[in-house]
Amino acid sequence: MLAFVTGATGFVGSHVAHALAKQGARLRLLVRPASDRRNLDGLDAELVAGDLRQPSSFESALQRCDALFHVAADYRLWVRDPQQMYHANVDGTRAILEIARKAGVRRTVYTSSVATMGFTGNGHPADENSPVSLENMIGPYKRSKFMAEQIALEAGKSGMEVVVVNPTTPVGERDIKPTPTGRIVVDFLRRKFPAYVDTGLNLVDVRECADGHIEAFERGKSGERYILGGENLTLKQILDQLAAITGLKSPWLKVPYVVALATGVVDEMVTGRIRGKEPRATIDAVRMGRKKMFVSCEKAERELGWRVCPIDGALRRAVEWFFRNGYV
Repeated sequence: MLAFVTGATGFVGSHVAHALAKQGARLRLLVRPASDRRNLDGLDAELVAGDLRQPSSFESALQRCDALFHVAADYRLWVRDPQQMYHANVDGTRAILEIARKAGVRRTVYTSSVATMGFTGNGHPADENSPVSLENMIGPYKRSKFMAEQIALEAGKSGMEVVVVNPTTPVGERDIKPTPTGRIVVDFLRRKFPAYVDTGLNLVDVRECADGHIEAFERGKSGERYILGGENLTLKQILDQLAAITGLKSPWLKVPYVVALATGVVDEMVTGRIRGKEPRATIDAVRMGRKKMFVSCEKAERELGWRVCPIDGALRRAVEWFFRNGYV
């Protein structure tokens, strides 16, 4: 099988590429010319220089491909120009699916996000059928991923073979950016986590998440979406696990929502608008945190053979990787 993978230099995408290689797939990887390519070390793959915002740069590369794993996305919780994010996440998804259709690609797996789910304020786990709309999406990242997901689902119901996966918050090695989740780990290791807010996340081992992409390709139903998740944990529980792994102290001070929101406002203004850097705390991130992002993976367990695994091993690998690579 010849698989075309976008986002392979990134966190989840690199694990998908390595998982495919272990299964004997031939790889054709879309990489931006300026991308950090450390995550491709050890991979025997054909590299295609291109950009989702310029479809002509990779149009011919999808010829003769059996599979498309569209993992790439602009994943930031703060961006100075939101239109660039919509251009990559929404327009880029529409374009690559159309190119795949014309090229006769047999099946596509589109990597969406748990952020598109319908979460409630009572902490009850969301699933693929939880009511949700674009109006529920906070910030350009969530809105752009929701819009792109709708494009992929519609393609899967209109003749193409397209399966959507919704990873929760992956944890593990090779988080070179790091992602917002990886930044939680790094900030804790740097002792820059003096307090916490009352929120919750579902953490998933990034290796299991990559395997879930392949299971979706092999067993998923076209036009359907599947949550790939692990443990539902409060932020305090995550920090306590990191404390147990590292021997560092877990914060005991809980910050009220209004204080966290004020911090986000100030940080966006000073760090983002004045200094031109990505803020550590953002208004959108604080607003998202009002709802615990807990999920149920029953559909993936039932239809894909998905297994919910403990997150301790992935957290340990993340800690070791960040230390080994000089983040701390």
